Amino acid sequence: MFADFLRRLTEPEPQQLPDEDARLALTALLVRVARSDGAYEPAERDRIDQIARTRYGLDADASKHLRSQAEALEAEAPDTVRFTRAIKDAVAYEDRIAVIEALWQVVLADGHREAEEDSLLRLVANLLGIRDRDSALARQRVEAAG
Repeated sequence: MFADFLRRLTEPEPQQLPDEDARLALTALLVRVARSDGAYEPAERDRIDQIARTRYGLDADASKHLRSQAEALEAEAPDTVRFTRAIKDAVAYEDRIAVIEALWQVVLADGHREAEEDSLLRLVANLLGIRDRDSALARQRVEAAG
C-alpha cells in the first residue's frame, strides 16, 4: 500500500516531503514509539490523535484516519534506523524538534516511562539529527506541561 511512498522516502537523495507526506511519516514515527514497549495503549492512540488535531488542525475523524494510515505505514516501514534517517533528510530541523516533543507526549501518555521507550527515543533523536540539548529541552517542556 505504501511501497511507492517508502521508496521515495528512502531514496539515496530524498526530496523534501510535501506537507501531507511529512505528516504521515512523522505520525508513523509516533506510532512506532508508542508500540516500542509492546503495549499500544488507548491513551497512546488518543495522544497521537490529539497531537494530529493540534499540530495539523485536523478534526477528530481526520486525526483518527491519519493515525490509521500511520499505523499501516509503520507496519510496512523499514527498520527504525533507515526510517528516521529518511525523515531527517526530508523534514526541516524545527519540525523534527517538534516531533521529539510529540514523541515524548506519546511516551508519557500512559503514565509509564519504560526503558525501551527511553532507549528508542534517544536513538530516534540522534538519527533525526537532534542535538542532545534540544532533545532534553523538548522532554522538559513536555514534562512541565504535564
